[in-house]
Amino acid sequence: MVMDINEIREYLPHRYPFLLVDRVTELALGESIVAYKNVSINEPFFNGHFPHHPIMPGVLVIEALAQACGILGFKTVNKLPADGYVYYLVGSDNVRFKRPVMPGDQLVLRADVVREKRGIWKFACRATVAGELACEAEIICAERKVA
Repeated sequence: MVMDINEIREYLPHRYPFLLVDRVTELALGESIVAYKNVSINEPFFNGHFPHHPIMPGVLVIEALAQACGILGFKTVNKLPADGYVYYLVGSDNVRFKRPVMPGDQLVLRADVVREKRGIWKFACRATVAGELACEAEIICAERKVA
């Protein structure tokens, strides 16, 4: 285990129900991260998406990937939300969904740094379930100081 939920909460400002990373299993500063989200039927979005065929919304799969990217960025530059910094999701390109994510799945999140320039990060991301590709995307995040 590289980061448990307590350490993740230090590096992400998100809280329930919007904290979508449960554990980080691999982390290479400035290079890559592997994390996961355990998807439970108790997630609040399943009440309406869809009641008789629950599927994790694709935008939340993208958000989970972006949160993993944020952890990698924060850890790489050694900054914390408590210091007044955030990572904004500012773009996604070439997004493709390959399989639905359902209750009981463990969503594995992988992000590799493509480049970073003046606080703008581009990542190549993949979300998988049991080794099967669920989503791939290029995600762009911006580091910002907030008041």
